[in-house]
Amino acid sequence: MKLEELEKKLGYHFQNRRLLEQALCHSSYANERHMDRLLNNERLEFLGDAVLELATSEYLYLNYPQMPEGEATRTRASIVCEQTLALCARELGLGEWLRLGKGEEQTGGRERDSITSDAMEALLGAVYLDGGFASAKEFVHRFILNDIEHKKLFFDSKTILQEMIQSETEKPLHYELVKEEGPDHNKRFTVHALLENEILGTGSGRTKKAAEQEAAYHAILKRRKNG
Repeated sequence: MKLEELEKKLGYHFQNRRLLEQALCHSSYANERHMDRLLNNERLEFLGDAVLELATSEYLYLNYPQMPEGEATRTRASIVCEQTLALCARELGLGEWLRLGKGEEQTGGRERDSITSDAMEALLGAVYLDGGFASAKEFVHRFILNDIEHKKLFFDSKTILQEMIQSETEKPLHYELVKEEGPDHNKRFTVHALLENEILGTGSGRTKKAAEQEAAYHAILKRRKNG
């Protein structure tokens, strides 16, 4: 995939293309090619993490003036967590541009939450260094804070669904593993969220926890749609 295509998706043109290349360079790629370990994306990820915290904090402070500190802290945590950033990376299609070592490539690294969320932060760090805080903030608003209620719902889906069910019935909500695929290093789990024998939602993920979260999320969307 050409980097120009990613820049077009981002709506941002890098003055220093090397920063973009480094943001997409996973440690496995650098290790295989015996590159200087400082040329992978880990330092940019470190920087991007701090920029994201600041940009998100400012956004919540300015746009939610009635939100108390405790709720703002929880909301920020739901936005900057690995699973939410991986969701943002999937929406952007970022995995297609990552530079991975052969082992990571073969074991589904382009879809692994830990890798794509780190790359999202590294990309933000690269934008910050290349274009300053204004450009970085625009990136955060466009690709991470673009649907904040959706992100909060995704992060808290199991808790929210539990509360919805408890307000309606005493029947226990539980999760059931229905499918487990792939080798040990690249598992894929499929889970049902169940109320007795009724399937409320189905989800899949690379861990049982991620699959349960997605199942709860789909269950909430279905219940809200059916009103």
